[in-house]
Amino acid sequence: MKYFLHIFILTLSLYTSAYAERVKDITSIQGVRSNPLIGYGLVVGLSGTGDSSSNFTDDSMKNMLRQLGIALPAGAKMPLKNVAAVSVSAVLPPFSKPGQKIDITASSIANSKSLRGGTLLMTPLKGADGKVYAIAQGNVVVGGLGLTAEDGSKVTINVPSVGRIPNGATVERTVPSSFTQGKYIILNLHRPDFTTANNLAETINDTMGLGTAQAMDASSIRVSSPKDLSQKVAFVSMLENMKVRTAYAPARIVINSRTGTVIISENVRLKPAVVNHGNLTVTITNDPLISQPDPFSDGETIVKPQNEININQERSEAFVFKIGVTLDEVVRAVNNVGATPGDLMAILEALKATGSLNAELIVI
Repeated sequence: MKYFLHIFILTLSLYTSAYAERVKDITSIQGVRSNPLIGYGLVVGLSGTGDSSSNFTDDSMKNMLRQLGIALPAGAKMPLKNVAAVSVSAVLPPFSKPGQKIDITASSIANSKSLRGGTLLMTPLKGADGKVYAIAQGNVVVGGLGLTAEDGSKVTINVPSVGRIPNGATVERTVPSSFTQGKYIILNLHRPDFTTANNLAETINDTMGLGTAQAMDASSIRVSSPKDLSQKVAFVSMLENMKVRTAYAPARIVINSRTGTVIISENVRLKPAVVNHGNLTVTITNDPLISQPDPFSDGETIVKPQNEININQERSEAFVFKIGVTLDEVVRAVNNVGATPGDLMAILEALKATGSLNAELIVI
């Protein structure tokens, strides 16, 4: 059986000295970030798919009705089949202002089977500091579907116990940002690298003037900016549209042991090495020999075991890696010997162990 080796070559650094990327694509501004919000609420109006039995859902319904001026008899039980307790989550984008809308997600936290057709009642959304930053309410949109027949059979498509409400929350509070304070802007690289940080600082200084930017480390570049907010916004707009030469990615080989995927970066090089590839297959078959007696004789049928052993040794392939072998030569050599992804993993691990492979080997 023929095995075909699928090698995905990740060329993270196919950049020449003339190739550059925008600053906004490789950096983020320190202090300009989103904030997670969370809240607890009730989804009502379900078609019998709510919480079948939940003490906190029952207590929540009673507390809500009590706040609306409806008194319930002591010990009264609430029908919950049309109600579901949910956790409401959202992400508050940076610079969000009161009155703006954000999307929210409602997830069942009890045993509700589906939130389809339900309506989320007014739910305050809090940040990590415990303050309310948004108020959520609206009709839940569910992409999943769950059906149960009378005989107990079930059909479920996607996850019906989770739903979304586009523009389902209104922002009530602004999150303070350090962007409006100080005379410096800190740019943080998405992928820390000393060479890229130095190139970015030099590019800014060449454009804005010497001393405008200073590389603090492999990740952060401090940039002097105007104090006036309108001028600062215009300054950042110019800054994020600059183009900077990025550094070559480090030599890495990533192996996914579950899928057999092998990813090799461009800068992988090998020192002199000899690789021998071959397999030995031993097959044992049982072909019993049956001896029949003559007709009308008193003899008995005899079964004699007879085993056959076949040894098949594939032709051992060997190839030599000379100093400075490139990625293309490695791939071509491995493909020529018909190695499977599993064989390639073993070859790369052995090369790393012998010191012939200069790349970082990562197994996920």
